[in-house]
Amino acid sequence: MGFKIESALLEACVLSVLSKGDTYGYVLTQSMKQVLDISESTLYPVLRRLQKEELLETYDVAVMGRNRRYYRLTDEGLEKNKEYKREWVYFSRKITTILEGGNLND
Repeated sequence: MGFKIESALLEACVLSVLSKGDTYGYVLTQSMKQVLDISESTLYPVLRRLQKEELLETYDVAVMGRNRRYYRLTDEGLEKNKEYKREWVYFSRKITTILEGGNLND
Protein backbone atom coordinates (compact mmCIF):
# COMPACT_ATOMS: atom_id res chain seq x y z
CA MET A 1 0.00 0.00 0.00
CA GLY A 2 1.17 3.48 -0.68
CA PHE A 3 0.01 6.99 -0.03
CA LYS A 4 -0.89 9.29 -2.87
CA ILE A 5 1.57 12.16 -3.18
CA GLU A 6 -0.36 15.40 -3.63
CA SER A 7 1.05 18.20 -5.76
CA ALA A 8 2.04 20.47 -2.86
CA LEU A 9 4.06 17.68 -1.25
CA LEU A 10 5.71 16.85 -4.55
CA GLU A 11 6.57 20.53 -5.05
CA ALA A 12 8.02 20.65 -1.54
CA CYS A 13 10.21 17.64 -2.31
CA VAL A 14 11.47 19.16 -5.57
CA LEU A 15 12.26 22.48 -3.89
CA SER A 16 14.06 20.67 -1.09
CA VAL A 17 16.27 18.72 -3.50
CA LEU A 18 17.07 21.91 -5.42
CA SER A 19 17.85 23.77 -2.19
CA LYS A 20 20.99 21.63 -1.99
CA GLY A 21 22.21 22.95 -5.34
CA ASP A 22 21.46 23.35 -9.02
CA THR A 23 20.91 20.14 -10.93
CA TYR A 24 19.56 18.87 -14.20
CA GLY A 25 16.41 16.90 -14.84
CA TYR A 26 17.86 13.38 -14.90
CA VAL A 27 19.72 13.78 -11.60
CA LEU A 28 16.68 15.44 -10.02
CA THR A 29 14.47 12.56 -11.16
CA GLN A 30 16.92 9.95 -9.83
CA SER A 31 17.15 11.78 -6.49
CA MET A 32 13.38 11.80 -6.18
CA LYS A 33 13.11 8.12 -7.21
CA GLN A 34 15.31 7.16 -4.25
CA VAL A 35 12.42 7.91 -1.92
CA LEU A 36 9.29 8.22 -4.08
CA ASP A 37 7.79 6.14 -6.84
CA ILE A 38 7.74 8.92 -9.43
CA SER A 39 8.17 9.08 -13.19
CA GLU A 40 9.67 11.77 -15.37
CA SER A 41 6.22 12.33 -16.86
CA THR A 42 5.02 13.30 -13.38
CA LEU A 43 8.05 15.38 -12.46
CA TYR A 44 8.46 17.60 -15.52
CA PRO A 45 5.01 19.21 -15.28
CA VAL A 46 5.84 20.05 -11.65
CA LEU A 47 9.09 21.67 -12.78
CA ARG A 48 7.26 23.71 -15.43
CA ARG A 49 4.65 24.83 -12.88
CA LEU A 50 7.34 25.86 -10.38
CA GLN A 51 9.12 27.77 -13.13
CA LYS A 52 5.89 29.51 -14.15
CA GLU A 53 5.36 30.49 -10.50
CA GLU A 54 8.93 31.90 -10.53
CA LEU A 55 10.07 29.55 -7.77
CA LEU A 56 12.79 28.14 -9.98
CA GLU A 57 14.62 29.09 -13.12
CA THR A 58 16.54 27.20 -15.77
CA TYR A 59 19.78 27.59 -17.65
CA ASP A 60 21.47 25.40 -20.24
CA VAL A 61 24.99 24.02 -20.20
CA ALA A 62 26.61 22.40 -23.25
CA VAL A 63 27.79 18.87 -22.40
CA MET A 64 29.33 16.71 -25.14
CA GLY A 65 27.64 18.73 -27.87
CA ARG A 66 24.20 18.72 -26.26
CA ASN A 67 22.48 21.21 -24.01
CA ARG A 68 21.69 20.04 -20.50
CA ARG A 69 18.94 22.02 -18.77
CA TYR A 70 19.72 22.88 -15.15
CA TYR A 71 17.22 24.00 -12.53
CA ARG A 72 17.92 26.36 -9.66
CA LEU A 73 15.80 27.99 -7.00
CA THR A 74 15.01 31.68 -7.14
CA ASP A 75 14.92 33.72 -3.94
CA GLU A 76 11.15 33.14 -3.92
CA GLY A 77 11.78 29.40 -4.30
CA LEU A 78 14.15 29.41 -1.32
CA GLU A 79 11.49 31.14 0.78
CA LYS A 80 8.77 28.74 -0.40
CA ASN A 81 11.05 25.82 0.51
CA LYS A 82 11.41 27.18 4.06
CA GLU A 83 7.64 27.62 4.28
CA TYR A 84 7.01 24.05 3.09
CA LYS A 85 9.49 22.71 5.66
CA ARG A 86 7.74 24.55 8.49
CA GLU A 87 4.36 23.28 7.33
CA TRP A 88 5.70 19.73 7.00
CA VAL A 89 7.00 19.68 10.58
CA TYR A 90 3.60 20.77 11.88
CA PHE A 91 1.63 18.42 9.61
CA SER A 92 3.84 15.36 10.16
CA ARG A 93 3.68 15.76 13.95
CA LYS A 94 -0.13 15.80 13.80
CA ILE A 95 -0.30 12.74 11.55
CA THR A 96 2.23 10.85 13.67
CA THR A 97 0.19 11.63 16.77
CA ILE A 98 -2.97 10.27 15.16
CA LEU A 99 -1.29 7.14 13.75
CA GLU A 100 0.34 6.36 17.07
CA GLY A 101 -2.98 6.69 18.90
CA GLY A 102 -2.18 9.89 20.74
CA ASN A 103 -4.44 12.79 21.56
CA LEU A 104 -4.11 15.93 19.44
CA ASN A 105 -4.98 18.06 22.47
CA ASP A 106 -1.92 16.95 24.46
